[in-house]
Amino acid sequence: MKQEMHERVYEKLLSSFLEIFGEPKEGIRFFFAPGRVNLIGEHTDYNGGVVLPATLSKGTWVLGRPRQDGAYRFFSLQFSNLVITRGEEILYNKEDGWGNYPKGVLRELSRIPSLKGKLTGADLLFDGNIPHGAGLSSSASIEVVTAYALSKLAGVEIPLMEIALLSQRAENRFVGVQCGIMDQAAISLGRRDSALLLRTATLAYEYIPLSLEGYKWVITNTNKRRTLADSKYNERREECEEGLRQLQRLGLTIDSLGELTEETWKEVRDQVEGERVRKRIDHVVGEDERVFRSVVHLKERDLPAFGALLNESHASLRDLYEVTGVELDALQEEAVQVEGCLGSRMTGAGFGGCTVSLVREEA
Repeated sequence: MKQEMHERVYEKLLSSFLEIFGEPKEGIRFFFAPGRVNLIGEHTDYNGGVVLPATLSKGTWVLGRPRQDGAYRFFSLQFSNLVITRGEEILYNKEDGWGNYPKGVLRELSRIPSLKGKLTGADLLFDGNIPHGAGLSSSASIEVVTAYALSKLAGVEIPLMEIALLSQRAENRFVGVQCGIMDQAAISLGRRDSALLLRTATLAYEYIPLSLEGYKWVITNTNKRRTLADSKYNERREECEEGLRQLQRLGLTIDSLGELTEETWKEVRDQVEGERVRKRIDHVVGEDERVFRSVVHLKERDLPAFGALLNESHASLRDLYEVTGVELDALQEEAVQVEGCLGSRMTGAGFGGCTVSLVREEA
């Protein structure tokens, strides 16, 4: 079924590609990168913590063809605007909107020594079916598929983790969103029917089989869009960094909140100034612990215990990290009232977007 879908998309994109960019067909290649849903471990990736995302069947498709004149032309069927740039003059332009994501990736690729002299230009046509602003990583999907497509068109193999890292750098440095590595790593490394346990401080990862046995994931969209760069996402990150600085001044030899154990946090919590900062650290420390417990429950196939942790995670994001909002809270509260729902939580950055719920198939 998935292969048939890709074939239909390819035929649609090929027709549009030739209409927009012209002949020839020779040299055109087809690429895909999925979206992702984070099962548990929210707002921990940029704190050096652990996360447990999984990839979606929805994603971003690209048809690409190399050029030899140094020009890069990006067109999206979703946004219907053409973005043109050259390798030596890549500048952020708010009017380019979505096009700043592939531009940022191109700038990062241009800094890789092995690609020197090989980035000769390309035409890329984008299409996708990930809802934008829903917390399912539509932007990271664009970044990863761009990095993969441009490197392949240039004839260079880049390790998947490096594709994830340069995509993250593009979002941090070019777009201006201080995201962690989770989204790009999950999309680059994801495997079917598995979650990715990623230790963001070391980039070590492990595949965790998802044996749902009569249950399914239900993703529900609030249809309230949020733009990370315009939301309080960066503010939350700054609050965590302030907490880390205070802990270091107290003498803790840690480089991230992800290294802070529950035991140590209990000992020093009252010495940290600012209730808001303390609450943010409460969430990060507790969420890391929930991820590790979730992995144990999934390996033991104890889905009710895992579902309970989903509910705990949402409560922490609501009360301690304060990133949910009326719409997400309402969806989560309604979901857990459904007979056969083991647990539900917001997923993504929050402030809108989606919930993810573990629900019996017949519910």
